[in-house]
Amino acid sequence: MGIRKSQQQNSYRAKKYSLINVESLIQLCNVSEIILSVCPPHAAEDIAKSVIEQGFKGYFLDANAISPHRAMKIGKMMESKGVRFIDGSIIGGPAWTPNETTLYLSGRDAKIISDCFSNGLLETSIIGEETGKASALKMCYAAYSKGTTALLIAILATAESLGVRDKLYEQWNMDDSSFSEQTNRRAIRVTAKAWRFEGEMHEIADTFHKAGLPNGFHEAAAEIYHRLAGFKDAPEKPTLEDVLEALLK
Repeated sequence: MGIRKSQQQNSYRAKKYSLINVESLIQLCNVSEIILSVCPPHAAEDIAKSVIEQGFKGYFLDANAISPHRAMKIGKMMESKGVRFIDGSIIGGPAWTPNETTLYLSGRDAKIISDCFSNGLLETSIIGEETGKASALKMCYAAYSKGTTALLIAILATAESLGVRDKLYEQWNMDDSSFSEQTNRRAIRVTAKAWRFEGEMHEIADTFHKAGLPNGFHEAAAEIYHRLAGFKDAPEKPTLEDVLEALLK
């Protein structure tokens, strides 16, 4: 049911914004000057390789949540085949309102991509000509935003297991009266996307490791999101008890 609903929404949006459906990747590559890749992190290289195999020679934006090392690797691979590569990262949700979501760009051809969004709701920011800068910013930002969400959920599950969750709420609320309720909502809300965040946490862990820092924080966060992946396409939001049960299995 969740997949069907998503397909219907995609079809509606495509018609609303005059997007053209193509039947194959080779057709897409033949009719496009610019290709944007936004996919789960694990698929980034495969998509780039598939585009290369079609003989594409235009501009390719990789806006996936991948480590700067992987972005540089993909960029080098594509540029060796005549593709103009731009590194990108998206911070924020769907751009339905102004000043909410930013596409960060880095690379020599970043302005080409930025100009494509000059009249829309999606903000763009060019942060340099060096491939990997945009991905690096995403990794550092998500390390905090999604990493702390995983940490808070793990704390709740641990407190539940040890029988002190109510007392933890009391202590939290002494510091911030809304913190417990905000944390509960955060734990429930993230379940719909947890299946995607697992891979992103591995990317962040790799980024930390290559920067000479411990990677264990976000490897643990990846495991938290892995345990919540079963909520993907759930017809209804889970309860907090459902979330904690999934973590403690």
